[in-house]
Amino acid sequence: MSRNTKINLLLLVVVAALAVLPLALGLGDHKKEPFTGSDGEAESAITEIEPDYKPWFSPLYEPPSGEIESALFSLQAALGAGVLAYYFGLHRGRRQGEARALAQRETAKAPAGSGAEEV
Repeated sequence: MSRNTKINLLLLVVVAALAVLPLALGLGDHKKEPFTGSDGEAESAITEIEPDYKPWFSPLYEPPSGEIESALFSLQAALGAGVLAYYFGLHRGRRQGEARALAQRETAKAPAGSGAEEV
């Protein structure tokens, strides 16, 4: 097994552990909604500190349900991942194309079977 394969497997195990351990250890059992986002946690912390706090502004669009909000968040993440994958794929393809063109240029410069080098 190559070094890269070992590193990739280790990273996969770490990511799986980060996803499973909070559930297995019951880290959110004492809360009403155990795994809410940081926005909800911040809102509850602010209302505990300052009960009369009024937000400065409201969201431009409030989804009608949590499922739609999750779907929009997932769509945003998928679009971002797609843009990043396109960017990295495009640049990798350009590098590979440049390497192929350079290799073809080098083989075209070499004389075909004469055995003599140009001076």
